[in-house]
Amino acid sequence: MDKHLPFSGLWAVILGGSSGFGFAAVEKLAAHGMNIAVLYREPSAMAKKTVATLVEVAAKNGVEVLPFNLNVLDAASRQSFMTDFVADKKGKVKLLMHSVARGNLKPLVSTQKNEALLTTEDIQLTSYAMSNSLLDWTRDLLDAGLFHADARIIGLTSEGADKHWDAYAAVAIAKASLQSLVTYMAVEFAPFGIKTNLIQAGITNTAALQRIPGSEKLVEIAQTRNPLQRMTEPRDVAGVIYLLCTDEAAWINGSLIHVDGGEHCR
Repeated sequence: MDKHLPFSGLWAVILGGSSGFGFAAVEKLAAHGMNIAVLYREPSAMAKKTVATLVEVAAKNGVEVLPFNLNVLDAASRQSFMTDFVADKKGKVKLLMHSVARGNLKPLVSTQKNEALLTTEDIQLTSYAMSNSLLDWTRDLLDAGLFHADARIIGLTSEGADKHWDAYAAVAIAKASLQSLVTYMAVEFAPFGIKTNLIQAGITNTAALQRIPGSEKLVEIAQTRNPLQRMTEPRDVAGVIYLLCTDEAAWINGSLIHVDGGEHCR
C-alpha cells in the first residue's frame, strides 16, 4: 500500500458493492488507497465470482477488500458484521455508501387480467431496503466507534423519485423518503463529524435499471436527452463519490448532487 495515497489506512463500508455504482466505487476508492468492506447478497455460484473479482481489486491496488455475503437488511446480519469487522477499524471508516437496489416493481392499479399490484407490505419492504436501512447502519457504526472524525455518508437516488416510471412507485416512495432522511441525518449526525449527501445519477444501464419494466425506453431517451450526448456510466458516479470523500469536500453536507452530465436540465 502506498502511504502517500489520499485514503491510505481508511475504510469504506459499501452496502450493495458487488455491481453497478457500488462496484464502480470499490474500484475507484481502492485505486486511491482506501480499504473496503463490500457487502452484498448473492447465491453461492455468483458469490464465488464476486470474491475472485474483489481479490483482484485488492491485489492490484495493495489494499484490503473484505467480502461479506449477507443480508444487509437483517439486524442479526448487521450485528454479525460489526463483530467481525470491528477489530482494528475504530475511527477509520471514512465512508458509508448505501447502494442497495432491492424493491418491488409493480403497478398501483391493474391494466390487465390477473396482474400483481403493489401492496402496502411491498412499499414498506422497499422503503426499508432503499431508505431506512441507512439509518440503522449509520447508528450501529457510530455506536461501535468506527466512524472517522471526518466521515462521509452517501446515498443514491434517481429521477424516478420525481417523475413517473412504469412500476416504479415503491422505489420512488423509498427514494423520496431517503431524500428527507438524508436532510435530517445531515443535521443530526453533523456533531459527530459526519457529512451526509445524496447523489442523483443520470439514467445508467445497470442490472438494476434493466429490471424496471420499459427500461429500454429510458435508455433510449437518456441517450438523446443528455447534453453531453451519452448516458451516465457507473464510473461517472464513482468519481463524484471519490471527490466527496476528499478533505476539500468537508463542507458539503445535506446536498442532493446531480451526476448526470446535465440530463436533469432537459
